[in-house]
Amino acid sequence: MKVVIPGGTGHLGRVLSRALAADGHEVVVLTRRGSEPEAGVRHVRWDGRSAGAWTGEIDGSDVVLNLAGRSVNCRYTRRNLREMWNSRVDSARVVGGAIERAARPPRVWLQMSTATIYAHRHDAANDEATGILGGTEPDVPAYWSYSVDIARAWEREQELAATPHTRKVALRTAMVMSPEPGGAFEMLLRLTRLGLGGPVAGGAQYMSWIHEDDLVRAIGFLVDGDLTGPVNLAAPEPLPYRDFLRALRAAAGVPIGLPATKWMAEIGAFVLRSDTELLLKSRRVVPGRLLQAGFSFEYPDWPAAAEDLVRRVRSPLRTVS
Repeated sequence: MKVVIPGGTGHLGRVLSRALAADGHEVVVLTRRGSEPEAGVRHVRWDGRSAGAWTGEIDGSDVVLNLAGRSVNCRYTRRNLREMWNSRVDSARVVGGAIERAARPPRVWLQMSTATIYAHRHDAANDEATGILGGTEPDVPAYWSYSVDIARAWEREQELAATPHTRKVALRTAMVMSPEPGGAFEMLLRLTRLGLGGPVAGGAQYMSWIHEDDLVRAIGFLVDGDLTGPVNLAAPEPLPYRDFLRALRAAAGVPIGLPATKWMAEIGAFVLRSDTELLLKSRRVVPGRLLQAGFSFEYPDWPAAAEDLVRRVRSPLRTVS
């Protein structure tokens, strides 16, 4: 297959482009900045906002996997939130336009989305059929609704695109756990090894996650299958943050994790130039449609996944299945 990955130079893009190239697929990454491509991956410049020569890569391709969007690991300032919105909505719109105009459109358009679209809740898990979308919860900071609004607008651009010959899937993705440098797992493991891997604000908030191997396999499953619309990419066993970190400490051989209060988390987020929503929002998301379609997870529960990821970090050689 020929797979075009807009925005594929980030952490997740590197994981997926490497795996796809290793399987023998032709991989083209659309990028706004110069960077060193992975072996077997070709880079093509685009601006993420307007049509250009890059549209020729989509015409005749088999799969478009749009990952473009500013990282959410930042302070939620007005400027950063605007960039998060524009980078996602503009890129989805221009990718949809390229597919609409293609003489030979791709058969599948996988559009990155986020599990953050669901409500902050502890009582029940969110699947695609019964999950509650966020934005109206009375007990959370008002600005959290902006992340939900971004996710809704992101998915809406894909829905509005007139692509009758291209199947469309919105990937509501949980936090991807990967030993690849620059990702969430690297940061969590570093804090754990420093003795700071304790519960935050009590730790009752749920953590939804997915192992990178299952992410790669799920992408292949969706390409080969027939699902359309929103699909949750998350392991079937989300767990409270305190239990998530306890399992990570056990895998890393760290006996103690100092807890943090909400105000301590706010200071830490400020120092790390991030936002506390990433830690405090309860994301209890399960992969209802994937499981119903017959997908089988290699890492359905976090303790085994954490052990595998820690082992890969320690090993100089690792592979993605």
